[in-house]
Amino acid sequence: MRQRSLIWIASGALAAGTLLGAGLMCLWGESRLQADALDRDAAERAYQDLAGEMGPLQLGSQHLAKIAALTTPSVVHIQSERQSQSRGKIEETGSGVILASTKAEGFYVVTNRHVIDGATLPNITISLNDGREIHPDRVWQDAATDVAVMKISASGVVAAKWGDSNQIEIGNMVLALGSPFGLSRSVTFGIISAKGRRSLRLGAAEVLNQDFLQTDAAINPGNSGGPLIDLQGRVIGINTAIASSGGGNEGIGFSIPCNLAQRVMEQLLEHGAVQRAYLGVRLDPAFDSKTAARLRLDRVQGSRVTEVYPNSPASRTNLQFDDVILTFDGIEIQDENHLINLVSLTAIGKEIRLTVWRGGRKLTLKIVLTDRKEMPQQTSEAPSEPGMGVPIRQMGLTVHPLDGDLAEQLGFERDTQGLLVLKIDQDSPLASDLKLYDLIENIGQMPVKNVADLQFALEQSSSSASVLLKVSRGGRKEPVGQLVVWRR
Repeated sequence: MRQRSLIWIASGALAAGTLLGAGLMCLWGESRLQADALDRDAAERAYQDLAGEMGPLQLGSQHLAKIAALTTPSVVHIQSERQSQSRGKIEETGSGVILASTKAEGFYVVTNRHVIDGATLPNITISLNDGREIHPDRVWQDAATDVAVMKISASGVVAAKWGDSNQIEIGNMVLALGSPFGLSRSVTFGIISAKGRRSLRLGAAEVLNQDFLQTDAAINPGNSGGPLIDLQGRVIGINTAIASSGGGNEGIGFSIPCNLAQRVMEQLLEHGAVQRAYLGVRLDPAFDSKTAARLRLDRVQGSRVTEVYPNSPASRTNLQFDDVILTFDGIEIQDENHLINLVSLTAIGKEIRLTVWRGGRKLTLKIVLTDRKEMPQQTSEAPSEPGMGVPIRQMGLTVHPLDGDLAEQLGFERDTQGLLVLKIDQDSPLASDLKLYDLIENIGQMPVKNVADLQFALEQSSSSASVLLKVSRGGRKEPVGQLVVWRR
């Protein structure tokens, strides 16, 4: 009997516990349902608050969207094709931006030269924002800046506006527009990370005027030639290159400053080529603190002169060996490449004030710059170090101006002029026609005495699929002249 009572008591306690537990669970569940309902109500109120408020981030986001909507219609996708004897058809893709000029009427696409280099007009396709595909009417190129300009005749296009790259500061926010990996109308966001980037190795091209803006806005293959845009919706750079170990964006991209790109565009449209000024000195690329101390400078600054060429603006101004050029037209010189860039972009015939360090004190000199095409060739030794000479990418050649000493060594008359072939790339379209140390004397009807002449001749014949070269071959009693047809 006692055992049965204990069983009933235990059973009752279990039942009571079960009911109590169930009740508590119900109460907890009801409480949670109420809490969930409160959370949903609070969430709805939060959504309403967000919809009604315009915080700084939302205002900034709307501003960026407005810039993208304003500038995207001016951005184009570019595809070009050129033929290589060894590799067959080579395709290049890139971007560009439609702009207007103060020197000529109509609309022009500004892009990178390497995007269209070597392609004829029918083999350059420009895809507009509205889906139309057109070909350029004419092309101008400048190898020294990697800028190309194409005239277009399409109706209903919108030109972007140039900005002022001199007003850009490190930390300013920017947008990069273009067609990375062929994905048109792409927009990325970042800041200006640095200014005045120079001495960059940009493939095989010799880019003389380097003064790049550095940005962390994502730039990838296909972005080349697209615009870098400031927060006023203006073009402040032309995206050109990236520093990458894997070929994609790693947060280091480079853009040609708009002031440089615009000047090149206007010069090409007005003169057919960029007119570059000439100072007439050789500069020290290894100017260091030891040399600065010897010259009684407190630090490395400016650019040191190691040679003054005769009959040059520098010699007429009495610049001397070991002079250090501190300022050029009021601009402090950072290094020799900075000075080269400033000189070559200065108007020919302009009088410039130089601040020069000589003998432990500053001097002010006035100098009138002349045309770089008039620059005499100063060397009498053939380049022997790898990388010397000037690469001409679209021809697949590396060339060097011939002078009297070299001419005699190679079997030419001493007064012979032209460009000596120092290297022929494997995929050069001229690989089967030219040999090392051949001398290119004419491109079409134009004599080529130096690289500037060659670049000008190539620009003038850019719309031709075939170009005639006059070539001489030495090494015999009498040099042998021949005509070579270069099929681009």
